[in-house]
Formats: sequence, C-alpha cells, structure tokens
Amino acid sequence: MAKEKMVESITSMDEDFAKWYTDICKKAELVEYTSVKGCMVIRPYGYAIWENMQRILDGIFKETGHENVCMPMFIPESLLEKEKDHVEGFAPEVAWVTHGGSEKLEERLCVRPTSETLFCEHYANIVHSYRDLPKLYNQWVSVVRWEKTTRPFLRSREFLWQEGHTIHATAEEAVEETERMLNVYADFCEKYLAMPVVKGRKTESDKFAGAVSTYAIEALMHDGKALQAGTSHYFGDGFAKAFDIMYTDKENKKVYPHQTSWGVTTRLIGAVIMTHGDDNGLVLPPAVAPIQAVIIPVQQFKEGVLDKANEVAETLRAAGIRVKIDDSDNSPGWKFAEYEMKGVPVRIEIGPKDIEKNQCVTVMRHNRQKDFVSLDGIADTVKEKLEEVRKGLFEAALANRERRTYSCTDMDGITKALEAGDGFVKAMWCGEEACEDKVKEVTGVGSRCIPFEQEKLSDVCVCCGKPAKHMVIWGKAY
Repeated sequence: MAKEKMVESITSMDEDFAKWYTDICKKAELVEYTSVKGCMVIRPYGYAIWENMQRILDGIFKETGHENVCMPMFIPESLLEKEKDHVEGFAPEVAWVTHGGSEKLEERLCVRPTSETLFCEHYANIVHSYRDLPKLYNQWVSVVRWEKTTRPFLRSREFLWQEGHTIHATAEEAVEETERMLNVYADFCEKYLAMPVVKGRKTESDKFAGAVSTYAIEALMHDGKALQAGTSHYFGDGFAKAFDIMYTDKENKKVYPHQTSWGVTTRLIGAVIMTHGDDNGLVLPPAVAPIQAVIIPVQQFKEGVLDKANEVAETLRAAGIRVKIDDSDNSPGWKFAEYEMKGVPVRIEIGPKDIEKNQCVTVMRHNRQKDFVSLDGIADTVKEKLEEVRKGLFEAALANRERRTYSCTDMDGITKALEAGDGFVKAMWCGEEACEDKVKEVTGVGSRCIPFEQEKLSDVCVCCGKPAKHMVIWGKAY
C-alpha cells in the first residue's frame, strides 16, 4: 500500500525529480532566491544544517592536527597566472573586480574561486626550513565561480565550503595526507550523513587543474545520477616551483616541498536532500538535523499537557538531543505534515491519555514507524530511535546504489543497462582519453572515478577492445 502523501504542494520525484528537488529547497525553507542570478540566501534552517556539518568536520580536522586560517577573498591576476594549468582550468568561471570605487584598478582582482595561489604566496613567505614543515591549514569561506547553469546547493555562483591546504617535506607525506583527508570525507558521509560513497581517483582528463592526482568520493542519488561529494588533491611540487617555495632540508640543501588541497561544500546539503528525501519532503540524518526530535502536544489546552511536554523536552535537552516543542495553535495534523517536510528524524506525540499511562508516541521520519514508549528513560529511547533512523537511511541508500549499479563489458551492454534507469556503470578501460570520450559520446555516461576497490570484469577495454588497465565507475552526474 502506497504511503499517504501528506504535503501535496511538493511535486512527486517520479513525476519531475528536478522540480521535486527545488520544491523541497523552497518549502522546507532552506533557501530563497535573490536578485543576483545564481546566488541564494541560505535561510536559517538550511544554514543550521551546514553549521552542524561544519561543527563535526571542524572537530575532525583539529583532531588530525589542522589549524584554521583565513585568506583574502581577492587574488591579483598576476598571482593567479603563476601556475599555467591552474589558471586555464578556472579561467571560464572567474569573476573579476576591475574598479575600486570609481577608479579603475591597475591590475584586475579575481574573486576567489579557490585559494591555492594565495596559500602558495603565504607559504613562500613563511616556509624556509624543514623545521617549518608541515603546515596543516584549513579555512571556512565562500568562493565564487561564474556557473552558467545553477541550482540551489548543487551548483551556485557563490557557495560556502572548507578548503584544506597543506605543505609537506616529502611526496610520501603529502600523498598520505591526500588519502587521509579523502578517508575523513568518506567516513563523514557514511557515519554522519548516512550516505554511502565510492572512493577513487579521477582520470587525467577529470583531475583538478594543476594537480598531479585527484581523489574523490562519489555518491549515487535517488534518481541514479552521481554526485561528487568531496575531493582531495595531491599537487606534488608543481605549485612550489611556480611560486618559488623552497626550504632547507636536514642536509642543508634547498629543496621544493609538496602540497595538497581538499574540500567539501554546501553541495553536501543537496546530496542529503537527493539521497534521503521523499515525496513528503526532507529526511535528515540525525547528526546534522537542526531539530532531532519535535514534541507535538495533543489537546494542549488540557491541564498538564504542556507542562509534561516541557518536562520531556528538558530531559531530552539535558541528554544532548536537539529538541523543539510546537505549542502553536496549528492543528496536530498540520504540525505532523510540517515536520515531516522539514525532515525531523523523530516526532513525539503526547496527550492527556498518554500522560495517564506515563507514555508517549514516537514516530520515525524515514519509515513512519509508530511506537508507544514509556516516559521513563525517554532520553535513551529517543537516542535509540535516532540511531535506527541513521541505520535505516544508510541501508536504504546503499540498497538504492546496489539496485542501480550495472556491470558491463561492452558499450551495447551499457546502453541496455541504462534502459532500466540511470545508475553507476562498472566497466573496464584501457586508460586512453579517446576511449573515455567515446564512451560518454555513445552511452551518455562519463567517468566518475577509478575506484580503489578494483574488480576485473574482463581483460579488455569496454570501448576499443585493447587490454584494460582499470575498472572505472561511469555515470551521469550533477
């Protein structure tokens, strides 16, 4: 039996997935559009989700020895142009400042699309000896990339992110850092966002501008499209050479250091919406939900109901649970639909009859399971329910990915597999860019990553039939 649709104003995801997504962004009060095309207001509820992500990640970064800094938002054109591949990669998306007040600037300033060049300039000033290394830095800022097609969270002209930038004495240390931070992102997505990801390396044509190698985590959305959820880049000593960063090693020789950068953005909010949401709205993983439990007093005008609701709320707050009581004069049915749409993981209903029995009703958002539970030990019960929500969300997302993952040995097989719907395609590849391009041209799916966990599906490339070097995950992407 189909679940009753409680919020009629949200377009069904089967009817129009893109419209469903924007409906949720607007109606759950995550964003509002502005007069600047491609830029959005992140409203308090949406920003609270980001703050929770930020709080968790920032704690992990600091545990792994990283320090927060803040670089300028403007980059002189001459500085941006020091690393050729880097500037060419970003040139089409750069926003330029040409005037300061009414005066034309002598040199154009780029509005930060990413901060490698600024960090390099800084490192050149402060790194002189092996004793100065490593520097493990991170910053939480906004960046601007002049995208042609925009969508809230997924692709906007200004977005929030963190960008880690580290500099090391050796290539081994830098590669280790690159891999460590990718694992941090993967663990964060799976443990806190309940979103399974594939870890892998980007192909040469798809790596970050100026990087030696780019690692990424790829997630699969409800509709079978891939979303790059985080990246970690190893730069080698290319940036150091371009910016003349050298240090004196233990043998008193002048050598170049090795660098990394890594980042995740507010795009993760879009990932959460498209991984877990349903036709009634958001479904939020408890770790990042602004409200983890909402208490709905039933017949709140009756004596003792609000008092008991407040007592339960205080008990939950004391246990570290983010809780809200809705004692507005809206009907219980309206409140149920409202907090379903906002994705609150656990709903608690309490009325006069419940109070008589020393119980309340709990309803979990992801599956609407309804239970009568004792008010004794209510904090422990709600914590258990929150963990059930997290596990249930992860299992459902993993099942969706497994259902939509196809193993193919030729291009006809890819085309036929995708008739069942978009998804991840596993197929072998010879390593030639021409074949990578041909697969996309013929089947519509591009390379997402070369997964660390390799499988040998055949001996030959899915495109040209020459000996295969890697198994690649292919897919259509946001």
